[in-house]
Amino acid sequence: MNSVENINCLNCGSSLMHTFVDLGASPLCNELIKPDLSNEGQMTYPLKTYVCDQCFLVQVGTCVSPEKIYEEYSYFSSYSDSWLRHARKYVDFMINNYSIDRESFVVEIASNDGYLLQYFQEKKIPILGVEPSTTVANAAMEKEIPTELLFFGEETAKTLKTKYQSADLILGNNVLAHVPKIHDFIKGLKVMLKEKGIMTFEFPHLLQLVKNNQFDTIYHEHFFYYSLYSIQSIFRKHGFKIFDVQELSTHGGSLRIFVTRLSNNQYQISKNVDKILFREKQEGYLNINFYKKFGENVRQTKRDLLRLILNLKNRGSTIVGYGAPGKGSTLLNYCGIGTDFIDYTVDRNPHKQGHYLPGSLIPILSPDKIRDTKPDYIFILPWNLKNEIIEQLQYVSEWGAQFIVPIPQPMIINSKPMERELPVLTSGLGR
Repeated sequence: MNSVENINCLNCGSSLMHTFVDLGASPLCNELIKPDLSNEGQMTYPLKTYVCDQCFLVQVGTCVSPEKIYEEYSYFSSYSDSWLRHARKYVDFMINNYSIDRESFVVEIASNDGYLLQYFQEKKIPILGVEPSTTVANAAMEKEIPTELLFFGEETAKTLKTKYQSADLILGNNVLAHVPKIHDFIKGLKVMLKEKGIMTFEFPHLLQLVKNNQFDTIYHEHFFYYSLYSIQSIFRKHGFKIFDVQELSTHGGSLRIFVTRLSNNQYQISKNVDKILFREKQEGYLNINFYKKFGENVRQTKRDLLRLILNLKNRGSTIVGYGAPGKGSTLLNYCGIGTDFIDYTVDRNPHKQGHYLPGSLIPILSPDKIRDTKPDYIFILPWNLKNEIIEQLQYVSEWGAQFIVPIPQPMIINSKPMERELPVLTSGLGR
């Protein structure tokens, strides 16, 4: 936790004096490399995070402009079956529990390719998506999902309110971390939301990030890493209250917060909010000294993972990857893993196939390549989807392939269903 200078908290403005974890320099995690540009080099940026000792918000120190990040965005939400199920379940929940119906107006911010709004549309509920990336916004519009191509903030909210109407429900899944100007963003929500409207936001919970060593979810696209305490204080500054919260398994452990205006007495603060706030305090999230140990845990995981892979490669094993997520780029670049360890990776998203991962320059191919080459090990980069991926790849048990899962600690999982519950940890592997 070394002292730093001239970096201020993007929330409260205090000087950031404490390092959370330093992951070195890394390219933008979703800036995939086209084949004809693989020899031209790539811009890298410091990937160092800090924690504010006043508001306890964890944040990146180097902010790359959102315009640069979303210039050619390659993450399409609809390529995850489990995420689509999660979206459909959410829509049913909001309809059944919060009276969202055909008289309501639903706005999703960072609506991606329409993965969620399509289920409201099926119910004939009026919708609007707001998405800054041309690639995924075009995919949504091809599905006839009404979508505005812009970055959301106070001024754009005024425009949208005039063009459409105020929203009964505003939602945003994994968007709060992506917005560096968080106060302008929330001012926009205040403009767009009806007086009695509600909002829901999902984001990875800092508590789970720390507890489960999820350092690879840190990348330039994620400006912030929230505890319930830190996000509650930000919303409260703008006249909002978090009246309920749900703990989710998505993205390695997330929170879904339910938000409304402080003046809206229709919703009282549930015990769930106090319960999680109490747990965060008990576990030390309001004590700056708590954050000291995370960096060493990350460095140990790097050593364990490299030891595991080196051991397998020295035995002559072949290793390929599965997936091309942002977290995979952070992990591979921090650990220095390239094609000397992993021959290629595969992804279901055709927009990624034929490109190279940023930094590591590992080629991204079609999943069919796994059956063709029959590797010994498959390194699951989107570890949060490991159960879904292992289910998709049941056929690899035909030749005895196994899976490598890097987080929370590197482990090997057998592809045979009867043996799947007995992961082999890296402890004790030959050095």
